[in-house]
Amino acid sequence: MSARAGQPEVLAPAGSPAALDAALLCGADAVYFGVDVLNARRNAENFTLEHLADTVRRCHVRGVKVYLTLNIVVLEQEIPQLMRAAEAACAAGVDAVIVQDAGEAAILRRCAPKMPLHASTQMVVHNAEGARRLESMGFSRVVAARECTREELAAIAAGTSMQVEAFVHGALCMSVSGQCYLSSVLGRRSGNRGLCAQPCRLAFTAGGCGHALSLKDMSLIERVRELQKTGVCSLKIEGRMKRPEYVAAAVTACRAALAGETPDMESLRAVFSRSGFTDGYFDGRVDSSLFGYRQKEDVTAAAGVLGKLENLYADPRRQVQKVGVEMAFAMKAGAPAFLSVLDCDGNCVCAEGDIPQAAVSRPTDPDRARVALCKTGGTPYHVERTLCSISPGLMLPASSINALRRDALAKLDEQRGAPRPVQFDAAALWTPPDSPRAPRPALHVRLYDPKQLSEEMMEEAALVTLPVQALLDLLERDEPPCPDKLCAGLPRILFDGQDRLRAQLERLRGYGVKHAAVGNPGAAQIAADYGFLMHGEPFLNATNSYAAEALAGWGLCDLALSFELSLDAARALRSPVPRGVTVYGRLPLMTMRACPVKAFVGCARCRQGENFITDRRGESFYTSCAYGCAELLNPMPLFMADRLDELGGFDFVELRFTTETPADCARILRAYRYGGRCDGPFTRGLLYKTVL
Repeated sequence: MSARAGQPEVLAPAGSPAALDAALLCGADAVYFGVDVLNARRNAENFTLEHLADTVRRCHVRGVKVYLTLNIVVLEQEIPQLMRAAEAACAAGVDAVIVQDAGEAAILRRCAPKMPLHASTQMVVHNAEGARRLESMGFSRVVAARECTREELAAIAAGTSMQVEAFVHGALCMSVSGQCYLSSVLGRRSGNRGLCAQPCRLAFTAGGCGHALSLKDMSLIERVRELQKTGVCSLKIEGRMKRPEYVAAAVTACRAALAGETPDMESLRAVFSRSGFTDGYFDGRVDSSLFGYRQKEDVTAAAGVLGKLENLYADPRRQVQKVGVEMAFAMKAGAPAFLSVLDCDGNCVCAEGDIPQAAVSRPTDPDRARVALCKTGGTPYHVERTLCSISPGLMLPASSINALRRDALAKLDEQRGAPRPVQFDAAALWTPPDSPRAPRPALHVRLYDPKQLSEEMMEEAALVTLPVQALLDLLERDEPPCPDKLCAGLPRILFDGQDRLRAQLERLRGYGVKHAAVGNPGAAQIAADYGFLMHGEPFLNATNSYAAEALAGWGLCDLALSFELSLDAARALRSPVPRGVTVYGRLPLMTMRACPVKAFVGCARCRQGENFITDRRGESFYTSCAYGCAELLNPMPLFMADRLDELGGFDFVELRFTTETPADCARILRAYRYGGRCDGPFTRGLLYKTVL
């Protein structure tokens, strides 16, 4: 069961049974959906574990692969639930599981080694180095970041033997997937946990322009041939929260484009868009043309096309017949009519029918038999070839041939839909190892600017991290004390510029720098290539002990846990390497390739101090470009210096300085050394909350 020869598969969302029907009947090659919970669209209708096997059977009969989404970060107490879902997926014979959590991937590799793993786009793979890192973990496919250009997708495909999947149509998040904490920090509804409340779609403004955090939907459907040339093997349609008419329109448009026909983009735009579509990222055009939001005319446009689009999937007799078959029909005197059917996947069935009679007037000939045999409307099958062996002078009514055909195809349905379970060994689950706890947490400090660094900070901190270029500037200008404490903060996102980064790291090694902070798979791969001692950042989203162990397997010497963990949950997490938490700073709420300040205000005004966007209540959210991308910062800093006694049980705590002046940094550092109170508004972040 595969896409048409030489073409990438069309992968459709199935957020509900009706959407699944639309995908199946309109010709999708594969579908992806979640069950109950533990998937990144938990508000979709989804499917149940109880009916998973039957759903997979229906898809397999129609030549459609099934990818099950378990693509959220998993909390420790959810591991038993994950095991049940994984066991059900293996029993049902799904074709792959899509995951985000490194710990979940490790569990599946151990308990179900033959289950293919697809790396969710939330694993932040945007370069070939990231793909290679995940390939070493046992992934067979990677879903590339939506923000990739044509050339970047080609580089990922060329740089790994894994399959590469890319989004071809659907919503664009403002943040790089997996790197958004806006919804969880503002309302405990985590995008990394499948419950994003989409606060970005609200009326944030930049330079007087509204909806500064809302992008148009993307569409590359008219450019599928270009996508195919990059080496992409799967065209993914976003939209598990969308109605079935949207799924039908998108799948039909993709099929038309791949066939060299003109897709119906007007209907697709009418059923759902945000001020139209964009292909800006694909072309490397990152400017204000990317931005858009859902307006009244976008909503009302759908009314005129819903009936038309429903017709694409409402009548099963009009379904796209994806499964090619060959039929061999035989009719001899005194013996039952015989039909064998061979499908494109090698399945073969046989059936016997009525005994033919001597013809009185008009005998059954091959042409008449073929007419009856090819009546496969309402089934997934289309007849590619028929062979007829008919003795002369015999007659078999068309109704008997029809019955024989139906009997054979029913048997073929049964054979194609037979369970193909994957072995699952629950006993292979292990208890991750722990490491000895430090009696008192060490202090790690991360800076944006070398001017924030002081002698006192160098004395007090066990590790001081600066962006790569900022650290080089510091070392070329000064000779700071304790160079062994200095750490190179690799870019949060590195779509291109790998050669420049490698040259910078070479120079840092020459200065004796041994440490590198990494927050995504690609950064870890590059740092490992140069032999740095790697420090895992919170952006790796470690939320359970299995993830900590899997990430430690990259060669990390310590790991900062996810911002989305409470203190209690983080303290209970086991890790084979020292682990810590962030206890101060304006937390990065988003990591963005399309900077709204650059788009609507301009870099010159940003450098002059207009480096913020404003929400509907007048609160300012600052942006920074310090780590190779634009970051949206929380207006209020996380502060815990007045509760130092509650930070025990960790190996280190981290202070993140962003917009603070050198004097601010010195004052806050002393507060965390001796205890102190915050001079202004602050937040406890999620340290005393549980994200949903």
